[in-house]
Amino acid sequence: MKIHYDVIGDDFDRAGEASASLKRMLQKIGVPADIIRRISIGTYEAEMNVIIHAGGGQIDVEIYPEETAVNISDQGPGIPDIKLALQEGWSTASDDVRQMGFGAGMGLPNMVKCSDDFDIQSTVGTGTNIMMKFKHISEDL
Repeated sequence: MKIHYDVIGDDFDRAGEASASLKRMLQKIGVPADIIRRISIGTYEAEMNVIIHAGGGQIDVEIYPEETAVNISDQGPGIPDIKLALQEGWSTASDDVRQMGFGAGMGLPNMVKCSDDFDIQSTVGTGTNIMMKFKHISEDL
């Protein structure tokens, strides 16, 4: 099953809609709750990064019996230092975004922690692509 979401930059009113929609879909098809939680957190963090930093982008999801693959792409400013951006607490969020409760510098680190496979490619001035895979093997079993 393939699902596509368009994410609008700076649209905080609709922030989280893509990840919430994906969560509902995964619940309907019976993916274990602990796996859905990890997918939802990773996708939400990616969605927020696109809204906050990239001016918009896309989330493409492929759901297979054994795993879910989430691909996020944007045409934003890119990330000059990916190693630095992966450090907990590092953020380029504006003061306005921080006052709304976002921009704590945990987005990318949480994506890495939640996913079974994570890859990030970014080019300054071109954009960022993130791939996360989540195996459907529940720790609750």
